[in-house]
Amino acid sequence: MFKFRHFSIQQDLCAMKVGTDGVLLGAWANGGDVILDVGTGTGLIALMMAQRFPKSQLTALDIDEGAVKQALQNVINAGCQQRVAVLQEQVQQHQGLYDSVVSNPPYFVDSLKAPNAQRNMARHVDTLPYAELMQAAWRLLKSDGELSLVVPFDYRKRMEDEATFVGFFPSRVCAVKTVENKPARRFLLAFRKHPCPVERKEMTIGDDCYRQLTKDFYL
Repeated sequence: MFKFRHFSIQQDLCAMKVGTDGVLLGAWANGGDVILDVGTGTGLIALMMAQRFPKSQLTALDIDEGAVKQALQNVINAGCQQRVAVLQEQVQQHQGLYDSVVSNPPYFVDSLKAPNAQRNMARHVDTLPYAELMQAAWRLLKSDGELSLVVPFDYRKRMEDEATFVGFFPSRVCAVKTVENKPARRFLLAFRKHPCPVERKEMTIGDDCYRQLTKDFYL
């Protein structure tokens, strides 16, 4: 179990455990009245968004049965079942219209797969190619909505290219360093349907900016 300030995350049924990427995205993404979390896993990001935007209604999707059971358990334990719906469904088939779509997507494209099929599903893009994620996000977002993602540094360009191809424009970029004076290891990316000034920021894990961003969650 991973304990946060206002909820706890059980993760024994889920392939992908609580990690820095999910915490960063859940603390950084913009919200709205209706929010969609794609590939919810344990439900961490959905619960973080529910905490940050207390009047919002959220839908959390995952295709893995174990993840859906885990996320639902965590949502119920947090007392958020009236606001967070957990569904076992592919985003490609999902219907709705959202102010905010968030995703910590699978990111291994060409690397060798592990023996654990559930972990492969969570980590490899076979089940959710970037192009299909972008197409689904475009269809599901309101005209003034925002898509927010977290990706490893070496997949940033691929993700941005797919976003541009479907018509998205970058709205926010945050480079996240693991160690100061080293290149960023991950990026928080946000996209909108219309051109806008791009907000660019940088942070290092553990610095003042990081602590300010995550202070309402970590014990």
